[in-house]
Amino acid sequence: MGRPSKFDASFMAKVTIEALQAKETLQALAKKYGVAPSKIEKWKEKLLQNSNKAFESDAEDKREIKKLKETNAKLERKVGQLTLECDFFAEACEDAGLKVR
Repeated sequence: MGRPSKFDASFMAKVTIEALQAKETLQALAKKYGVAPSKIEKWKEKLLQNSNKAFESDAEDKREIKKLKETNAKLERKVGQLTLECDFFAEACEDAGLKVR
């Protein structure tokens, strides 16, 4: 992952929306806000690629959260099971006189 942006989300949104409105050239916006034109282009691409998320329903989000919680619970049960098995076999090895870890 790259380094964190020095610009906050509201600033990037403001500049990107102005760029999409095309009232000023990209170079003029870049100079106005102290941002490289290529950076504004990347922000525009990202906004356009993710614009559908603004129209997704809460029901979809809730379904996804429910699914993730179920997966998390399943993984927690598996971790518990594996911990018990590991402890059991470690104790059995110690009882047998074998070196554990």
